[in-house]
Amino acid sequence: MSETEPATAPHPLLLADGRPAADAWSLDPALRHLNHGSFGAVPLAAQERQQELRAEMERSPVVWFPTLPPRLAAARGELAAFLRVDAGDLALVPNASAGASVVYAALAPRQGGEIVVTDHGYGAVTMGAERLARRWGGRVRTARVPLDADAEQAYDAVVAELGEATGLVVVDQITSATARRLPVEAIGAEARRRGIPMLVDGAHAPGLLATPLADAPYDFWTGNLHKWGCAPRGTAALVARGPQRDRLYPLIDSWGAPDPYPDRFDQQGTIDATSYLAAPTALALVEHTWGWDAARRYMDDLADYGAQVAGAAFAELTGEDSRVDVGMPVPGMRLVRLPDGLGRTRVEADALRDRVARELDVEAAFTSFAGIGYWRLSAHVYNTAADYEYFAEKCVPVLGEWARFAG
Repeated sequence: MSETEPATAPHPLLLADGRPAADAWSLDPALRHLNHGSFGAVPLAAQERQQELRAEMERSPVVWFPTLPPRLAAARGELAAFLRVDAGDLALVPNASAGASVVYAALAPRQGGEIVVTDHGYGAVTMGAERLARRWGGRVRTARVPLDADAEQAYDAVVAELGEATGLVVVDQITSATARRLPVEAIGAEARRRGIPMLVDGAHAPGLLATPLADAPYDFWTGNLHKWGCAPRGTAALVARGPQRDRLYPLIDSWGAPDPYPDRFDQQGTIDATSYLAAPTALALVEHTWGWDAARRYMDDLADYGAQVAGAAFAELTGEDSRVDVGMPVPGMRLVRLPDGLGRTRVEADALRDRVARELDVEAAFTSFAGIGYWRLSAHVYNTAADYEYFAEKCVPVLGEWARFAG
């Protein structure tokens, strides 16, 4: 689609019985839910499956926990098939940040070692890298990647920070704040050539990308299944390949500690692991109802439409172009520039998110990068064109008023 061609609203997805897709979720109909990417949304089928599992656990906990490891191993197999990886490479963790923490805890001490991250990195994962660097007596080097950088420019920016002291590279596959890809495959190949371990933060990748780990030349990858995959919250995968994976242990030491990777992750005391067991139900709902390929196409078309509709409304209001040139765009996510004065920092963006939810009954994500505020779209199958038309008509004028007061 050209920049001047009007966007076409995609037809809403329906359930098999003709009802709206949103009827498969328990989302409050009094709110507009335009921020799937932050916390996901669990379909009713997966909620019900998890409740069944919890009831089984509470009926006979002494029976439940000893039988849990083989059940988790079976669930791992189903989730590995969805990600198209070997089940023997995949461990289950609560979220992508936990996966990163497992890696940080496992790496051998490297006195004076440096860790390379980017300025698009997820804050919690970057903070973990900073703590590791302090333990090493080293430092974090931040690669500055312009928002409009293409794959080659982004690659050059990251590789320029690698050196003899580099002990780890941490790069997002899909960035949270800026809704763009980074060339993790090319960076990983260069890191491997230099003998530098690499951790890929793929928090947003499962479900949004069909094959997030195809021919992956990196040591560690972690991604959330409770975002685009719609699994119960607290469901993520840690994939490790190569000799370093044998150093990985769960954050909770338990009786499975002597087991090999990834089996040792299947036994962690008395944690509630029902989210892992119910995750395949969520993935199957999308696959059996629409198919993941069709769902991804719909999400991408809808995000494109939403960005154009809202961007046009902002442009009419401010007289400024709100379109954002993202170097490596991703399906289902877009950025729209906010009027000057809104969301310039992470704290301001989070406050704006809370105010919009409280006063406008819209759940939306607002982010910042390089002192500029953005509305981050993240569409899913339960969203419709009407959601974004509502945002353009009802929210954009109010945001314009708030920007004038903020300025």
